[in-house]
Amino acid sequence: MAQLSMRIDDNVKKKAEMACDALGLTMTTAINLYLVKLGNEMRIPFEVSADPFYSIENQKVLARSIKQLEEGHGMEHELVKVGK
Repeated sequence: MAQLSMRIDDNVKKKAEMACDALGLTMTTAINLYLVKLGNEMRIPFEVSADPFYSIENQKVLARSIKQLEEGHGMEHELVKVGK
């Protein structure tokens, strides 16, 4: 078996570990799944795109809104349904 060593941002690793835990996978298993698919399909096995929800700007807005709610300012409301 080969051993792979890499450096990764601490926050990225923490989020990935949480996702793996929620899926019942180890980080090693998840990375092996990715590498097997990459090798077999000769492509990144998922769409690579930027979701604006996760942008730094939007996360700052969400953090400010949460802080305002926690401080008793603002208003909580039900989620708004879009479409049908």
